[in-house]
Amino acid sequence: MNAPTKPKTKRGKTRREQILRAAERVIGQRGFTDASIAEITREAGTALGTFYIYFSSKEEVFRELVAEMGHMTRAVLAEATTPADSRLQAEYLGLKAFLRFVADHPALYRIVEEARFVDPEAYKDYFTSFAEAYRRQLNRATQTETIRPGNAEVRAWALMGMAKTLGERYVLWGESDDLDQIADDAFDLIRHGLEP
Repeated sequence: MNAPTKPKTKRGKTRREQILRAAERVIGQRGFTDASIAEITREAGTALGTFYIYFSSKEEVFRELVAEMGHMTRAVLAEATTPADSRLQAEYLGLKAFLRFVADHPALYRIVEEARFVDPEAYKDYFTSFAEAYRRQLNRATQTETIRPGNAEVRAWALMGMAKTLGERYVLWGESDDLDQIADDAFDLIRHGLEP
């Protein structure tokens, strides 16, 4: 079987995107192990053989979904934080945007979490690339004195961990309808810490 190639035509790009979205839904609902390529193609409304024109395996489509979640998340957060006039405001706007993004894309979020077991390298890449960009932003904010000095690496991972866990608890588990209030409460901790 020939290795799949990226489509060059509009129709090919559309078909590949249909398969990706179907994989997102099927794997997001059933999990990687229980999802089959036959289910993915049925969901996409295409023939089983068409899958192999665009992807060599279920593992490949899964890795692409994890990478796509990273790209989409960073793009959404970059757009949401662009109007911020300080690093603290960027943290607030970014946290709100992240929780909304998880609410809009719960299947992709579940896929990233499942990558911890299915494709640990893709899982690690997802978070380390995110953390590296975050660390650079925090360092810039320290240099411009918009936040106090501190270990930007540790801060990046701590802030990411907070957002990730809030997404699980209040979005995936369906525990809150008021994501703005969750963001407000978490931002209070970010801004003021626990010190009385």
